[in-house]
Formats: sequence, C-alpha cells, structure tokens
Amino acid sequence: MPQVWGHMQITNTGKKMWRIAHLTSVHPRHDTRIFVKQCRSLAEHGYDVTLVVADDKGDEYKDGVQIVDVGRLPGRLNRILRTTRRVFDKAVELDADIYQFHDPELLTTGLKLKQLGKKVIFDSHEDAPKQILNKPYLNPTSLRLLSGMMARYESFACHRFDGIIAATPFIRDKFLSINPNTVDVNNFPLLGELHAVIAWTDKRDEVCFIGGIDAIRGIDEVVRACALLKSPVRLNLAGSFSERPLEAKVKAHPGWGRVNELGYLDRAGVCRVLGRSIAGLVTSHPIANFMEGLPVKMFEYMAAAIPVIASNIPLWREIVEGNDCGLCVDPYDPAAIANAIDYLALNPDVARRMGENGRQAVMQRYNWPAQVAKLTNFYGAISNDQ
Repeated sequence: MPQVWGHMQITNTGKKMWRIAHLTSVHPRHDTRIFVKQCRSLAEHGYDVTLVVADDKGDEYKDGVQIVDVGRLPGRLNRILRTTRRVFDKAVELDADIYQFHDPELLTTGLKLKQLGKKVIFDSHEDAPKQILNKPYLNPTSLRLLSGMMARYESFACHRFDGIIAATPFIRDKFLSINPNTVDVNNFPLLGELHAVIAWTDKRDEVCFIGGIDAIRGIDEVVRACALLKSPVRLNLAGSFSERPLEAKVKAHPGWGRVNELGYLDRAGVCRVLGRSIAGLVTSHPIANFMEGLPVKMFEYMAAAIPVIASNIPLWREIVEGNDCGLCVDPYDPAAIANAIDYLALNPDVARRMGENGRQAVMQRYNWPAQVAKLTNFYGAISNDQ
C-alpha cells in the first residue's frame, strides 16, 4: 500500500504517485474517451485518478477511478456560468498535481488553475471554432464572429497550458503552432470490447446507427432511406435525439416504421446491437468539423467486424475503401444509402468479408492500446516521472 504525505502519495518503491484530476462539465461520467479509455488507462499505469463530472448522479468509485459529482443545473447558460465555477472549486479542493479538462467552456478554469501554479492539459475532442459554425440557433454572421472570438481565446489560453492532447492528427497540427507540447491520442476502440462472436448466419436483417442523433449526423436521410429499402432490413437506432423538433420530424417519416428505437445504451448494450447487425451507418454531413474528423463509431463498427456505410468524405473514404471494409455514399442521398444497405443485405458473403477486413485493420492499426503509450509518455514528460 502507498504511504500518504499530505496530498502526495509515495509507493512502496519510493516513487511518487502523481494525482491527476480530469474535469468535464458536459460529458457523462462513463464517457468512452474520458473514463473508459483515458482515466482507466492512467489508473492502470499507477496514477491516482479523479474524474470531476456534473451529472447529478452522485460520487462513485469505479475501475480504480474516483468519480466526483458537482451536480447538474438546468439550461446551457447555467452550465457555462455556474457549473464551470463548481468544477473549478472542486478542482481546487482536490489539489491535484495535473489537471486535464475536456470541454472548451473550461478554458477559463484551466487558466485559473495555471495561475495557482498547477500543471494543466487541454484535451481537444473537436475543433471548437469550426464546430461553432454549425450551430443551428444563430445566423451566419453571428456564427462567424463567435467562431473567430473562440479561435482567438482558445489560442491565448492553450499557449499557456503545459500541453494539449488532440483527438485527431488534424486537431494536433492546428495546436502545434500554438503549443509545441501537443500530441494526438486518437479515439480508437479497445481491443475485443465490441466484438460479439456471433455467426453471420445468426445475425438479423438489421443495420445500426449508434451515437448522438442530430441533423448534421444524417438521421433525416437515413430514416428516409428506410422507406426505400427493397430488402427486409430494419434500423437499430441507439442514441438520444439532440432536439425535440428534429425527433418529431423524423418520426413522421414513413421510414420510421422500419426503426427499432433503442435509446441510449451502455457499452454492453452497444456490443449486443453491433453483434446482431449486418452493417453500421456513419453518414454525417460533410461540414467543416467532420471533414478532418475520425468518427469513433466508424472504428467501433470495424472492431465489431461489420461493414461500414460511411459518408464519401475523402478521409473517411480513404479508410473505408482503403481497407475494403465498407461502402461510401452521398450522405444527402437517401436512395444511395438505401442501395448500400440493400447491397450488403443481399450479398452476405461480401458483407462478412468487409466486416472481417475492418476488424483486422483495427487489430493491426486503429486500436486504443496503440494510443496508450502516447498518453502515458505525454504524462511522464509533464510530470518529469518517466
């Protein structure tokens, strides 16, 4: 057992056990990137890890990680103004050695922690200034102004942090000019987590769409495609709608009769759905933030050994067609989506081969264990504990 001196822990080997606090005001406590991959991996490598969340589900200790809840407040404005303050107060109370935060709205929190002499890392999951350009509730002029302001503030803050972790190589390249201590830790799947060993002949006539459900991720076109199918395939829809008007609109389509609405699923539930499906859909619109993104669910479909039906975004096409693990379509064309689904349903040998090709690509290249070394080396350099 480690000995405790103040807030520092000393292991039996005499080596300091660095205390790390991960901070989020937005993400769920068991978020795949934050908790399942990063927090658990760091705990397994000897760090004392606490995750601060704001979901009103109470404190919890799970898989070597202490989860601390600051409570949830209603409304976006409350979250930005009051919840972020609660996260900062809890962060100060924890008195950790290194803080890693995961939301752009916590940039100010990161700067305040730097002023207190702490080591601070920003984990950029997406290109926030580009993401702002796709918000539906502001006019284009306001969006461009807000995006520019965000870009300047992000640059100002991130230049002062001890390091930046980026979810993709493209985000990494953006931050390298701002902070040279930047590394990409890609959000690739855990090996074996989602591969349900089910014979192809035991699968159902179903495809799946897993993750956040909103207009820019192509849900309207996918449900419209369901009405055009010639095969008996149904759609497993696993996730939560981002907006009620969109939900009402989509459920009014004739294609909704082909949908199995499953709601939000935990990782075990996702594994079961992937296991029974013959393909996975990731047909997001080719907006700026997606053009250089690496969608997690695309690699999860590959890890589950099912073919991918993906948007014909150049980077995605390179991965899908380059590994012969699926089909690429125009995400705005419901007929093209329906044709791809029908083709895989009516050609099971092709679908099985593509699925296996995707799984092999994940086993060899697109997997989380390959990223852990980058994460722990990055932390080792920052903590001078290599």
